[in-house]
Amino acid sequence: MAKAYWIAAYQSVSNPDALAEYGKLAAPAIQAAGGRFLARGGRVKAYEAGKEERTIVIEFESFDAAIAAHDSGGYKAALDKLGDDSVVRDMRIVEGLD
Repeated sequence: MAKAYWIAAYQSVSNPDALAEYGKLAAPAIQAAGGRFLARGGRVKAYEAGKEERTIVIEFESFDAAIAAHDSGGYKAALDKLGDDSVVRDMRIVEGLD
């Protein structure tokens, strides 16, 4: 079965405190659902039309597991802490190759 990856690129952060509160709940919820952080911030070098922005990569055992983690009550509680206007980010779940 192919693994899956959450990829989130933060274009802007207008409320760092809300992001910190989100992180306190999001990381344990993601890890409890089997997510493994592969990249969490750190150095970024962008090419072509990319932007050098904070990027998070999380690995899951399957696409369905990644979706279930996102839709879990624990992660929804984290999203509530983040609110609607604290960050602008591009987030997606992609299926890996077998």
